[in-house]
Amino acid sequence: MIQWRKKNDALGTVNRGDACESGLCTLCTTDCTGKCETWLSCLKGREVIYPRAYGESTSGSSNVTSVGVGYHALRVQGYAYGSTGLAERLTKNADDCVFPNTTIETSFGNEIITKCKVPIMTGALGSTFIAAKYWESFASGAAICGFPIVVGENVVGIDKKSILKNGKIIEAPELDRRIETFLRYYNGYGAIIVQLNVEDTRNGVAEYVIDKYGNDVIIELKWGQGAKDIGGEIQVSSLEYAKFLKDRGYVVDPNPNDPEVQKAFEARAITHFARHSRLGNTELDTTDEVRESFMTSVAYLRKLGYKRISLKTGAYGMEELAMAIRYAADAKLDLLTIDGAGGGTGMSPWNMMETWGVPSIVLHAKAYEYCKVLESQGINPPDISFAGGFAREDHIFKALSLGAPYTKLVCMGRAPMIPGYLGSNIEGVIKPERKAAVNGHWEKLPTTVSSLGKYPEEIFAGWEAVKKIVGADEMKNIPFGAIAMYGYADKLACGLQQFMAGARKFSLDTISRNDIYSANRETERETGVPFMTDIADKKAMSILKKQ
Repeated sequence: MIQWRKKNDALGTVNRGDACESGLCTLCTTDCTGKCETWLSCLKGREVIYPRAYGESTSGSSNVTSVGVGYHALRVQGYAYGSTGLAERLTKNADDCVFPNTTIETSFGNEIITKCKVPIMTGALGSTFIAAKYWESFASGAAICGFPIVVGENVVGIDKKSILKNGKIIEAPELDRRIETFLRYYNGYGAIIVQLNVEDTRNGVAEYVIDKYGNDVIIELKWGQGAKDIGGEIQVSSLEYAKFLKDRGYVVDPNPNDPEVQKAFEARAITHFARHSRLGNTELDTTDEVRESFMTSVAYLRKLGYKRISLKTGAYGMEELAMAIRYAADAKLDLLTIDGAGGGTGMSPWNMMETWGVPSIVLHAKAYEYCKVLESQGINPPDISFAGGFAREDHIFKALSLGAPYTKLVCMGRAPMIPGYLGSNIEGVIKPERKAAVNGHWEKLPTTVSSLGKYPEEIFAGWEAVKKIVGADEMKNIPFGAIAMYGYADKLACGLQQFMAGARKFSLDTISRNDIYSANRETERETGVPFMTDIADKKAMSILKKQ
């Protein structure tokens, strides 16, 4: 098993716990005082691209070899001449071919095109309490930065204040809050996406959303995710709340209505109840039946009035992958998110996260292959977002390259949640009266933060940029977590621009598989991306043998 390093002396970052390939800790806690690369990027922004003690130190890469199959075993190609994708106003002169001139805006969709300032989106942030607690930061930040954010499953069903009539939702205050927080700062880029699972469909969430918000919202059908092969779950510590969820029709384990369970709860032998969602498509036995059911669901959503529909699928095998790609293409969906094993927001059974499903890189490589098959038959593949353990700008470049030209976005789960935690903790210290409201944990700024400054204008590299976007008067209403989100997104954007410029690609739509290579033969075999010394070897020989 590969052991990811926990400390990067060059960047001055360190993981509190075990590290993942993404660079995040396997367990990311909301009270963390730092400082992994993502955590630090929220504060210092693009400065984290470079080694610390700049000008007073030298640094060298520790990643000169790559072992095993994974995104870490893809390397980014660079070129010594040429340039493609420059804007019309620019020339191929060296004064114009600089990385700030790379265009990283992207778009996806069919009838309605959704534009994004940066090619990222969040994973689904649904009924988990972390999503609810930090939503103001998550959604405001996404809107200000101009990328899509997904309201995950079960938000309506677990809301004690929501009201159902005849089994259908008529009031959904938490869902309204989620949508309206994003729309408050929406500036024409990004999107708010609302996900549907079995319970959401039964509760009439799609009908509620279209009636109240129309096509300001994208609706998303859900087949699964990369972290687990069962429905979503949360844990609750209240017996009464567990009974409420049971009455709402959820699977609650252990059963809160069981007298023996109640006695065990009173004795504190049982302290939590797990609420689970149901599996979809359980009554279907063949792929033809799945297709018919899927197309019927899409047709119904279109009849309701939805013009933008997406699909989220998980780390299933090749049959399900092919189904997702083909059916999304046939239904002319706006986006298909393919989530590989290794991703998730950490609300899943641990050993399930560790052992189920197809890892991201091989799943994504197959997705590219299957899209090529459709294209060869004259069928337009859907616009795709790759998900599954991404956090850095090199991950974005590699994922977009691996799936090019079909990948338009990279979906991130845990990483864009970190700005919300961090910003809220800082806000709770600087504005003590806001500590409870923003769910801050800290009593004082830790040295990892205080070393950067005392005031938010000093601490957040993105403070002035956000103020320019929203206006000085509005800054008092912006959660610090949203400002941290801007710093993180800006670091990703700048890093991506630099990778693109090095590959001589000045717009996202010019990125291709020629811009990456495999660092070992095993990765070459599994992904179809050639080994690094094989690429352009024939051209090299022609140069050497030229008479």
